[in-house]
Amino acid sequence: MGTKHISTDVKEESAVLIGLITRQQDEERVADYLDELDFLARTAGVNTVKHFTQKLDMPDKRTFIGSGKVEEIKEYVKENEIDVIVFDDDLSPSQMRNLEKIFEKKIYDRSLLILDIFMLRARTAQAKTQVELARSQYLLPRLTRMWTHLERQRGGTGTRGGAGEKEIETDRRMIRNKITKLKERLAQIDKQMRTQRSNRGAMVRVALVGYTNAGKSTLMNLLSKSEVFAEDKLFATLDTTVRKVVLGNLPFLLSDTVGFIRKLPTQLVESFKSTLDEVREADLLMHVIDVSHPSFEDHFNTVNQTLSEIGCEEKPTIVVFNKLDAYKPEPVDPQDVDPDVMTDPLELLQRTWMSKLKANKVVFISAAEKINIETLREMMYEEVKSIHAERYPYNNYLY
Repeated sequence: MGTKHISTDVKEESAVLIGLITRQQDEERVADYLDELDFLARTAGVNTVKHFTQKLDMPDKRTFIGSGKVEEIKEYVKENEIDVIVFDDDLSPSQMRNLEKIFEKKIYDRSLLILDIFMLRARTAQAKTQVELARSQYLLPRLTRMWTHLERQRGGTGTRGGAGEKEIETDRRMIRNKITKLKERLAQIDKQMRTQRSNRGAMVRVALVGYTNAGKSTLMNLLSKSEVFAEDKLFATLDTTVRKVVLGNLPFLLSDTVGFIRKLPTQLVESFKSTLDEVREADLLMHVIDVSHPSFEDHFNTVNQTLSEIGCEEKPTIVVFNKLDAYKPEPVDPQDVDPDVMTDPLELLQRTWMSKLKANKVVFISAAEKINIETLREMMYEEVKSIHAERYPYNNYLY
């Protein structure tokens, strides 16, 4: 973990995950969050050994979890030689310092784990700068003896030692200087990206949005006949990819954007402002949802909330329920369903609330298996044509 790729000749790091059951999040929701955190850990190259949960009215101000649970986890970590302890919620700087003193292990919270994955996944200068800025801003108030010498040792989980307050303050000063330089570099990159976007002319622009691992890149490859990196891991791609697509005789630009996730670190949202500009400046959104995921409704709402936060909730949208091939319908009473459609996921989904979303076009597909893609293409064509006709009324002979 950290900012370093784990080499194949080093033992895979092990981790325990910790979630808190409160009035705001019940046991079922916490279990779902921890499953997602497990997926995040595996994406970062860390092996999760055990999940711990605790019921508390509110997090403990000093250690997030109660003292009894701290002792239970400490004993387990020691007996099983665990390398990393990951909390599903964000820890305050003081909580992180206290927990590191108690466990003498590297402590991660959800935001830091996501930031580390972004560090591993960033490819372009823009993405690398955005993530480095976000991570530096996150770490600045959280520096402890286990996070010192970041510039020299790059924060690997084995970094320990007797660094004192003087060394920590030296690292704080280094990070402040680094943040200033990163902001300047990012401002320059953002200016270049704005110029690039303005040079695309007035072509209709369509942006793929959705929860991470919903299948956006696979759909991008299918529609644009390109080879965008796609993988069954969270945040497989961070960099916005733009391709020219022609449907019928209508050309438009299609962009694949970074996936959203629950509890996305605020530093990342701010750092990825220019990436989100692709969404803000799009004429049409395609909201891709993994309908086979048990929590797809929660994912759907998370993305909608993020879109609302960046002022895109009113944009024309096609809602694309993807991974139809992996969808497992909930058991239904045979008396309530026509026997001819009971085994057809598409027919069943078309009878649900999902097909009746207000103010949105809705389609059910499988990008991987190319199921119902022509319906999607026709829907996209009609939407792009409508935008094109409004923008270029004198070109209506094209259609």
